[in-house]
Amino acid sequence: MPYFLDGNNLIGQVRRTSRPSQEDRAALVAEIANRLRRTRARATIFFDGPAGERVVSLGSLTVRVPSGGSADDAIVREVERAAAPGEAVIVTADRGLSRRCREAGAKVCSPEAFFARFGTAGAAPAAGREAAGKVDVAEWMRYFSDEENRK
Repeated sequence: MPYFLDGNNLIGQVRRTSRPSQEDRAALVAEIANRLRRTRARATIFFDGPAGERVVSLGSLTVRVPSGGSADDAIVREVERAAAPGEAVIVTADRGLSRRCREAGAKVCSPEAFFARFGTAGAAPAAGREAAGKVDVAEWMRYFSDEENRK
């Protein structure tokens, strides 16, 4: 069962900000990657971003910044392309996205239910714990913050 996560919406829920920074994204990605490591679940987190498709795999978590259109549109496209859309679980508190995904055949899960299923909610681990996961996220953030890699 694939999970598709609405990244900016989750940041708003977890980090309590409507204008997420790169640091907010990195913290959320690290937290979710750490939670998924303890399970067999696979997830893709979608973020709005600059033009140019970006896909980075961090083990059982894939980070996507779609080109052309919003992260919401990319999530709906993934559901519509799925061989079994009823198996897809969309994690969001966005009512519009929830409606669109349900109409396409997917299930919708609240961020609270997702975090309850995959451990307690909280900030990314402190420095020194899960260092390998933090290195991957830091490398991802450096790569995408470089203007040359956005072309």
